[in-house]
Amino acid sequence: MEKLGKATKTEKFLLLLTISFLVLLLIVFFAGQQRGADGSYTVETERAATWKVERHLVNINTADAQELQTLQGIGEVLAQRIIERRESAGPYSSVEDLLEVSGIGPAKLEGFRWQVVIEEEE
Repeated sequence: MEKLGKATKTEKFLLLLTISFLVLLLIVFFAGQQRGADGSYTVETERAATWKVERHLVNINTADAQELQTLQGIGEVLAQRIIERRESAGPYSSVEDLLEVSGIGPAKLEGFRWQVVIEEEE
């Protein structure tokens, strides 16, 4: 087995640089925290606000054509077909009912399933 030699100047420099970087990260991380009365920490940074994702759900029982067109893969024609099916057969009782609409198959439905909600009209 070969013995490990002493670290070269370059290796020492890289180690020092890495340690300095980690210390700097810790300082930045803890500088953005606030300690609560119970001892817990809350991180509040401007960047945290950009991580919030807003999800707009479309109620297919009340949406107009324009709102339906915000669904992935739904254009003007399919939006109108969704409305026509709703008007002729009554409100949708499940997302799978959209498969009854000509032009919407399982693959297309999976593309926007996460964007829809089923609620009866009030």
